[in-house]
Amino acid sequence: MVKARHRTFGEKLFGLVNASALCLFALAALLPLIVSVSTSLSSKLAVDTNQVFLWPVQFTFDSWKYIVFRPDLWRSFGLTLASTLIGTALALLVTALLAYPLSKKEFKLGGVIMAAVIVTMIFKAPIVPYFLTVREIGLFNNPLVLVLPHIVSAYCLAIMRTFFKQFPHELEEAAKMDGCGYFRILFRIILPSSTAVLATLGLLYGVVIWNQYQTPLLFLQDQSLFPLQMKIKQFIVDGNELPILAAKAVVNYNERTLRAATVIFAIVPVVLVYPYLQKYFVKGAMLGSVKG
Repeated sequence: MVKARHRTFGEKLFGLVNASALCLFALAALLPLIVSVSTSLSSKLAVDTNQVFLWPVQFTFDSWKYIVFRPDLWRSFGLTLASTLIGTALALLVTALLAYPLSKKEFKLGGVIMAAVIVTMIFKAPIVPYFLTVREIGLFNNPLVLVLPHIVSAYCLAIMRTFFKQFPHELEEAAKMDGCGYFRILFRIILPSSTAVLATLGLLYGVVIWNQYQTPLLFLQDQSLFPLQMKIKQFIVDGNELPILAAKAVVNYNERTLRAATVIFAIVPVVLVYPYLQKYFVKGAMLGSVKG
């Protein structure tokens, strides 16, 4: 029976310092979120007098009641949710259909195409030609612009291609002997065994689509088509989107509490989804660093 090796003093010290540093980084990342939650749940007077920091002062849900009952905010939320779900599913499908042939040695042009894909990670398309191209194909003031520009990511394609290259060839050969074609092999054998990479790339695609701001800023002018991030921008930057509080009005919120509530409203879905995908994330993200 092999005895466990005792850690040296240096290893224990390194572990302690490492854990302490990670805790400090985690606290620094959580602090703005905690302050925003506290602000959104505090009274107007407490926020105006700068009494709020890590805990709500004069606890109230008034800011949240105002946010929750805004139909335009829910319209933006629904549009963002729909574009995220549809866009993520479509992106995973297209990425898989591209990555599978690129992972095959018998596909002679695979290396050339992959090199061209990698170039797009280094050199981004100029804004003006990109804008003119997207407008010419009919996506200006079109809700599809929230989905179509995001269906292929060079980074995600590289990760999925690497995963497919590592997939056991024996299973594919056995499937071919049973009469399976490439599409059936991909959808019946490979993808059902690719939970980790699909969850990882789904999270990456989903967060990008959910948080997109530049694309709707360039291509959407109709406010009824604004996604959630654009609506939040109106709350935070454009004063006319916030309520004008009359002196005699009996309300217990102000611009700061409403802004904090809106920001938390926008990030809650991502925070709720991430814990379910976290166990796959590290494993899937590391796949792209094993082989090229």
